[in-house]
Amino acid sequence: MEHVPPRVVVRPEGPDDNDAVYRVSELAFGRRDEADLVDRLRAAGKAIVSLVAADAGRIVGHILFSPVSVKSSGADCSAVGLAPMAVLPNRQRQGIGSFLVRRGLDECRRLGHERVVVLGHPEYYGRFGFLPASRFGIRCEYDAPEEAFMVMELRPGALNGCAGTAVYAPEFGGLE
Repeated sequence: MEHVPPRVVVRPEGPDDNDAVYRVSELAFGRRDEADLVDRLRAAGKAIVSLVAADAGRIVGHILFSPVSVKSSGADCSAVGLAPMAVLPNRQRQGIGSFLVRRGLDECRRLGHERVVVLGHPEYYGRFGFLPASRFGIRCEYDAPEEAFMVMELRPGALNGCAGTAVYAPEFGGLE
């Protein structure tokens, strides 16, 4: 279990958190693209799970999960995409991001979601049980390194028969 600062609390994002979440994403990524994406997903009602990490009431991290569809020649498989996840630069490498990922996956599981995809660092997300999506015949709609596109079953066997192309919500369009 990773160490989490004792004052850090993970809770659902509330309407009063929007500005702080925007700032966390902007600072973490060094640009506004991901912060704008969060706003677009929220406005479109596509934030399936949106959690914040707060330390003494100050938002220091955020994670969002939105709908993804794996399009195949057979039946399409629904999934959720983990993106984006952000922690303030001065609070990174303190276990806050890991805490957000674990709590987010638990919440997705609790809500009955069976599959999660992520485009990110294999070393980081592999710690949570994410595996290369290519092992399951799943590819990303975006041009991304094969090893960086990963998937996780929240229910054993949930990826059986789900080969195809993972298609994100249209709000992701234009994000680089």
